[in-house]
Amino acid sequence: MIQIHKEKVKDIPLLHVVKSGYQEKMLPLVFFIHGFTSAKEHNLHFAYLLAEKGFRVVLPEANLHGERNDGRSNEEIVFEFWDIVTNTIKEIEVVKDDFIARGLVDKERIGLVGTSMGGIITLGSLTQYDWIRAAVCLMGSPNYEGFAREQIEQLQKSGIKLPLSNEELEQEYFRLKKYDLSAQPEALAGRPLLFWHGKKDPVVPFQPTYDFYEKIKKNYARNSADLDFIVDEQADHKVSREALLKTVSWFENHLNQLN
Repeated sequence: MIQIHKEKVKDIPLLHVVKSGYQEKMLPLVFFIHGFTSAKEHNLHFAYLLAEKGFRVVLPEANLHGERNDGRSNEEIVFEFWDIVTNTIKEIEVVKDDFIARGLVDKERIGLVGTSMGGIITLGSLTQYDWIRAAVCLMGSPNYEGFAREQIEQLQKSGIKLPLSNEELEQEYFRLKKYDLSAQPEALAGRPLLFWHGKKDPVVPFQPTYDFYEKIKKNYARNSADLDFIVDEQADHKVSREALLKTVSWFENHLNQLN
């Protein structure tokens, strides 16, 4: 049986998923980060399969999403996108530290996975935390500055009035550089990383992420099994069952989980 616990760590709502009988054991941990306008509950199918394999799974709620929504519409919070991203990166360390302090997590076996915005958060987190031992990016992007500039360009083309001046936008792009994995691929340090992306994705462009993968392949020449990119020729912005199953097997293989 799989148990789902609704908890809070320092006012961060989360779902804590674990196999019955494993609640008090020290286990490998996998974080699952949801996408923009989604919520933590929407990815329980990932958590269920990972928990079946003996992982402790934590699904945090990003700010302004799910039960943290303050009544603003999706159109309104789009301008908070990158604040949500960087805030979530900071919050996952808070949650990680809490679970380790409770003796529930093997600090040497922690993984991170996310969809869309969650994939972006995953890749940005790899620039900040060496405690992430393996990661999966599902239709995300490592190109923080480039993707942010593209988002603003699309909003401007749509005739949407921006609440920021050009100078303020440049300050925002500069702030994002510290999280931009595309500008510092050496931060990966050979850690296992799996990408999945649909070629027809209209939300997070496929090509820049694939170009990044091609760029870093040489860094994994000695451990080629630690890097992979699954291309879905037909998928748009929706994760396939293949991606679900590959995510589970990726963590099985690379976090060396215990039965």
